[in-house]
Amino acid sequence: MDYEKIYAEHAERYDELVAAEDCDGNLLPALEAIAMLRARSVLEVGVGTGRITRLVAPIARELIGVEREPAMLAVARRHLASVRSCQLQLGVAEALPVASAWADVAIAGWVFGHFRYWMPDAWREHVGRALSEMKRALKPGGTLIVIETLGTGSSEPKPPSPELAEFYAWLASQHGFAQRAIRTDYAFPSVARAAEVTGFFFGADFARRVESERWTRIPECTGLWWQTLAKSE
Repeated sequence: MDYEKIYAEHAERYDELVAAEDCDGNLLPALEAIAMLRARSVLEVGVGTGRITRLVAPIARELIGVEREPAMLAVARRHLASVRSCQLQLGVAEALPVASAWADVAIAGWVFGHFRYWMPDAWREHVGRALSEMKRALKPGGTLIVIETLGTGSSEPKPPSPELAEFYAWLASQHGFAQRAIRTDYAFPSVARAAEVTGFFFGADFARRVESERWTRIPECTGLWWQTLAKSE
Protein backbone atom coordinates (compact mmCIF):
# COMPACT_ATOMS: atom_id res chain seq x y z
CA MET A 1 0.00 0.00 0.00
CA ASP A 2 1.12 3.57 -0.74
CA TYR A 3 0.86 4.90 2.79
CA GLU A 4 2.54 8.19 1.93
CA LYS A 5 -0.25 8.86 -0.59
CA ILE A 6 -2.90 7.87 1.94
CA TYR A 7 -1.50 10.27 4.53
CA ALA A 8 -1.21 13.10 2.01
CA GLU A 9 -4.52 12.65 0.18
CA HIS A 10 -6.90 10.58 2.33
CA ALA A 11 -6.49 11.89 5.87
CA GLU A 12 -10.22 11.72 6.62
CA ARG A 13 -10.46 8.05 5.66
CA TYR A 14 -7.34 7.26 7.69
CA ASP A 15 -8.92 9.04 10.66
CA GLU A 16 -11.96 6.79 10.34
CA LEU A 17 -9.69 3.75 10.59
CA VAL A 18 -7.78 4.86 13.69
CA ALA A 19 -10.97 5.99 15.41
CA ALA A 20 -11.97 2.31 15.55
CA GLU A 21 -8.70 1.17 17.14
CA ASP A 22 -8.01 0.55 20.83
CA CYS A 23 -11.67 -0.21 21.50
CA ASP A 24 -10.89 -1.36 25.05
CA GLY A 25 -8.94 1.79 25.92
CA ASN A 26 -5.66 0.02 26.71
CA LEU A 27 -3.23 2.52 25.22
CA LEU A 28 -3.44 5.42 27.66
CA PRO A 29 -3.06 3.26 30.80
CA ALA A 30 -0.06 1.54 29.16
CA LEU A 31 1.55 4.92 28.46
CA GLU A 32 0.86 6.11 32.01
CA ALA A 33 2.44 2.94 33.38
CA ILE A 34 5.65 3.92 31.61
CA ALA A 35 5.74 7.66 32.37
CA MET A 36 3.65 10.21 34.22
CA LEU A 37 1.67 12.26 31.69
CA ARG A 38 -0.75 14.18 33.87
CA ALA A 39 0.28 17.82 34.32
CA ARG A 40 3.48 17.18 32.35
CA SER A 41 4.95 18.69 29.18
CA VAL A 42 4.58 16.20 26.33
CA LEU A 43 6.11 16.20 22.86
CA GLU A 44 4.41 14.08 20.21
CA VAL A 45 6.24 13.29 16.98
CA GLY A 46 4.10 12.26 14.02
CA VAL A 47 0.71 13.40 15.29
CA GLY A 48 -1.19 12.11 12.25
CA THR A 49 -4.87 12.91 12.78
CA GLY A 50 -4.42 13.10 16.54
CA ARG A 51 -5.03 9.52 17.67
CA ILE A 52 -2.61 9.72 20.62
CA THR A 53 -2.96 13.48 20.99
CA ARG A 54 -6.65 13.19 21.86
CA LEU A 55 -5.78 10.83 24.71
CA VAL A 56 -2.85 12.75 26.14
CA ALA A 57 -3.48 16.46 25.54
CA PRO A 58 -6.49 16.73 27.89
CA ILE A 59 -4.44 15.48 30.84
CA ALA A 60 -1.05 17.04 30.01
CA ARG A 61 -0.02 20.47 31.25
CA GLU A 62 0.94 21.25 27.67
CA LEU A 63 1.50 19.24 24.51
CA ILE A 64 3.40 20.17 21.37
CA GLY A 65 2.65 17.90 18.43
CA VAL A 66 4.61 17.78 15.17
CA GLU A 67 3.29 16.37 11.89
CA ARG A 68 4.79 16.53 8.39
CA GLU A 69 1.59 16.10 6.33
CA PRO A 70 -0.63 19.21 6.17
CA ALA A 71 -3.77 17.16 5.46
CA MET A 72 -3.27 15.00 8.55
CA LEU A 73 -2.45 18.05 10.65
CA ALA A 74 -5.66 19.78 9.54
CA VAL A 75 -7.77 16.86 10.81
CA ALA A 76 -5.87 16.77 14.11
CA ARG A 77 -6.36 20.51 14.59
CA ARG A 78 -10.08 20.14 14.02
CA HIS A 79 -10.35 17.42 16.65
CA LEU A 80 -8.27 19.37 19.17
CA ALA A 81 -9.48 22.92 18.54
CA SER A 82 -10.97 23.22 22.02
CA VAL A 83 -7.93 21.85 23.90
CA ARG A 84 -6.01 24.96 24.92
CA SER A 85 -3.00 23.05 26.24
CA CYS A 86 -2.32 21.60 22.76
CA GLN A 87 -0.14 23.24 20.10
CA LEU A 88 0.19 21.45 16.75
CA GLN A 89 2.94 22.35 14.29
CA LEU A 90 4.06 21.36 10.81
CA GLY A 91 7.52 19.81 10.91
CA VAL A 92 9.66 16.70 10.48
CA ALA A 93 11.01 14.24 13.02
CA GLU A 94 14.64 14.80 12.06
CA ALA A 95 14.49 18.54 12.84
CA LEU A 96 11.90 19.14 15.52
CA PRO A 97 10.68 22.74 15.99
CA VAL A 98 10.89 22.41 19.77
CA ALA A 99 13.23 23.95 22.33
CA SER A 100 15.86 21.77 23.96
CA ALA A 101 15.10 20.28 27.38
CA TRP A 102 11.42 21.27 27.12
CA ALA A 103 9.50 17.98 27.41
CA ASP A 104 9.03 15.55 30.27
CA VAL A 105 7.86 12.85 27.84
CA ALA A 106 8.37 12.43 24.07
CA ILE A 107 6.15 10.02 22.13
CA ALA A 108 6.38 8.81 18.51
CA GLY A 109 3.42 6.62 17.57
CA TRP A 110 3.44 4.52 14.39
CA VAL A 111 6.04 6.76 12.76
CA PHE A 112 9.49 5.21 12.48
CA GLY A 113 8.33 1.84 11.21
CA HIS A 114 7.46 3.61 7.96
CA PHE A 115 11.04 4.89 7.71
CA ARG A 116 12.18 1.27 7.49
CA TYR A 117 10.30 0.96 4.16
CA TRP A 118 10.46 4.51 2.83
CA MET A 119 14.23 4.79 3.37
CA PRO A 120 15.42 1.17 3.02
CA ASP A 121 19.10 2.07 2.68
CA ALA A 122 19.20 4.93 5.17
CA TRP A 123 16.54 4.17 7.78
CA ARG A 124 19.04 3.80 10.63
CA GLU A 125 20.42 7.26 9.92
CA HIS A 126 16.98 8.87 9.73
CA VAL A 127 15.50 7.10 12.75
CA GLY A 128 18.70 7.72 14.71
CA ARG A 129 18.51 11.42 13.91
CA ALA A 130 14.85 11.54 14.95
CA LEU A 131 15.58 9.77 18.24
CA SER A 132 18.43 12.21 18.89
CA GLU A 133 16.04 15.09 18.27
CA MET A 134 13.53 13.65 20.71
CA LYS A 135 16.27 13.24 23.31
CA ARG A 136 17.39 16.84 22.71
CA ALA A 137 13.85 18.02 23.42
CA LEU A 138 13.63 16.01 26.66
CA LYS A 139 14.54 17.28 30.08
CA PRO A 140 17.13 15.27 32.06
CA GLY A 141 15.28 12.25 33.42
CA GLY A 142 12.64 12.49 30.68
CA THR A 143 11.15 9.46 28.96
CA LEU A 144 11.10 8.63 25.24
CA ILE A 145 8.38 6.26 23.99
CA VAL A 146 8.07 4.64 20.55
CA ILE A 147 4.81 2.90 19.58
CA GLU A 148 4.58 0.47 16.63
CA THR A 149 2.43 -2.39 15.40
CA LEU A 150 3.02 -5.98 16.45
CA GLY A 151 0.45 -7.40 14.08
CA THR A 152 -2.94 -6.53 12.59
CA GLY A 153 -5.32 -9.48 12.58
CA SER A 154 -3.07 -11.30 15.05
CA SER A 155 -3.91 -12.15 18.64
CA GLU A 156 -0.27 -12.87 19.51
CA PRO A 157 2.30 -10.06 19.35
CA LYS A 158 5.03 -10.48 16.79
CA PRO A 159 6.69 -8.25 14.17
CA PRO A 160 4.51 -8.43 11.04
CA SER A 161 7.47 -8.40 8.64
CA PRO A 162 11.22 -9.15 8.60
CA GLU A 163 11.87 -5.44 8.04
CA LEU A 164 10.04 -4.42 11.18
CA ALA A 165 11.59 -7.29 13.14
CA GLU A 166 14.99 -5.86 12.20
CA PHE A 167 13.93 -2.37 13.26
CA TYR A 168 12.51 -3.52 16.60
CA ALA A 169 15.64 -5.55 17.37
CA TRP A 170 17.73 -2.47 16.54
CA LEU A 171 15.78 -0.37 19.05
CA ALA A 172 16.63 -2.87 21.78
CA SER A 173 20.19 -3.80 20.85
CA GLN A 174 21.53 -0.46 19.65
CA HIS A 175 19.50 1.96 21.76
CA GLY A 176 18.64 -0.03 24.88
CA PHE A 177 14.88 0.33 24.73
CA ALA A 178 12.69 -1.71 27.05
CA GLN A 179 9.53 -3.16 25.47
CA ARG A 180 6.04 -4.44 26.25
CA ALA A 181 3.05 -5.48 24.15
CA ILE A 182 -0.64 -4.65 24.53
CA ARG A 183 -3.84 -5.27 22.59
CA THR A 184 -5.39 -2.35 20.71
CA ASP A 185 -8.17 -4.15 18.81
CA TYR A 186 -10.39 -2.47 16.25
CA ALA A 187 -14.18 -2.57 16.67
CA PHE A 188 -16.75 -1.91 13.93
CA PRO A 189 -20.57 -2.01 13.81
CA SER A 190 -20.65 -4.68 11.07
CA VAL A 191 -18.47 -7.07 9.10
CA ALA A 192 -19.09 -5.06 5.93
CA ARG A 193 -17.92 -1.85 7.60
CA ALA A 194 -14.88 -3.56 9.07
CA ALA A 195 -13.87 -4.91 5.65
CA GLU A 196 -14.42 -1.57 3.93
CA VAL A 197 -12.50 0.59 6.41
CA THR A 198 -9.58 -1.76 7.02
CA GLY A 199 -9.35 -2.85 3.38
CA PHE A 200 -8.74 0.75 2.36
CA PHE A 201 -5.58 0.85 4.49
CA PHE A 202 -4.41 -2.77 4.69
CA GLY A 203 -5.46 -3.95 1.23
CA ALA A 204 -7.98 -6.16 -0.53
CA ASP A 205 -6.54 -9.42 0.79
CA PHE A 206 -7.00 -8.23 4.35
CA ALA A 207 -10.58 -7.13 3.61
CA ARG A 208 -11.35 -10.63 2.28
CA ARG A 209 -9.90 -12.11 5.46
CA VAL A 210 -12.15 -9.88 7.55
CA GLU A 211 -15.15 -11.11 5.58
CA SER A 212 -14.05 -14.74 5.83
CA GLU A 213 -13.47 -14.51 9.59
CA ARG A 214 -16.72 -12.53 10.04
CA TRP A 215 -14.81 -10.02 12.12
CA THR A 216 -16.44 -6.98 13.62
CA ARG A 217 -13.65 -6.92 16.19
CA ILE A 218 -10.22 -7.19 14.59
CA PRO A 219 -7.31 -8.19 16.82
CA GLU A 220 -4.38 -5.80 16.87
CA CYS A 221 -1.18 -6.10 18.89
CA THR A 222 0.83 -3.00 19.64
CA GLY A 223 4.36 -2.63 21.00
CA LEU A 224 5.68 0.12 23.23
CA TRP A 225 9.42 0.71 23.42
CA TRP A 226 10.82 3.20 25.91
CA GLN A 227 13.86 4.53 27.67
CA THR A 228 14.35 7.12 30.41
CA LEU A 229 17.24 9.55 30.15
CA ALA A 230 19.72 9.88 32.96
CA LYS A 231 19.07 12.78 35.32
CA SER A 232 22.34 14.36 34.19
CA GLU A 233 21.74 13.70 30.45
